[in-house]
Amino acid sequence: MTSDRERDVDKRNVALLYNSRGGNTKMVAEALRDALAQHGIEAEACEITAADLDGARSAIKPADVVLLGFWCDKGTCSEEVSALLPELSGKQVFLFGTAGFGGAPEYFERILAGVKAKLPEGAAYLGGAMCQGKMGPAIRKRYEAMLAEKPGDQRVQAMIDNFDAAASHPDASDAQRIADAMLDALDIR
Repeated sequence: MTSDRERDVDKRNVALLYNSRGGNTKMVAEALRDALAQHGIEAEACEITAADLDGARSAIKPADVVLLGFWCDKGTCSEEVSALLPELSGKQVFLFGTAGFGGAPEYFERILAGVKAKLPEGAAYLGGAMCQGKMGPAIRKRYEAMLAEKPGDQRVQAMIDNFDAAASHPDASDAQRIADAMLDALDIR
């Protein structure tokens, strides 16, 4: 049965956009799309690329609600997502993302707070959620080379351990947690 709140959200145009470098954020975006569909809300998951920022802008323009996903690049959102943030004035915004480094909620909150701070005046921040995501094998090779140069370096060993811990993420539990946060932020559960 559909609640009044779900019908209200369904009347709004929801844009679901994401930028994914290794497929992690795409997986989460698809989980958000599926969660919305279970509540009768259609939102196509549209990938943001540097070559088609105008296409992303076109998807944002008619939207009331923008679900915006990114991979973490040096502690913040990707350049492609950053380029779209000025377009979000007058929109309700839910941020989601993946980060290879760290699995601590505090780290994710810092990233989200930094991206939220870049939102333009007039954007209504509904919330956000992140999870850890696997990294490419070249990163582990770089860490291994660093450890070979400095055997026993605990900081570098911790980076390798984090890489290994991230290898199974995002998993179904991560995607569900972010989808639940999105549904709560939209107040449709």
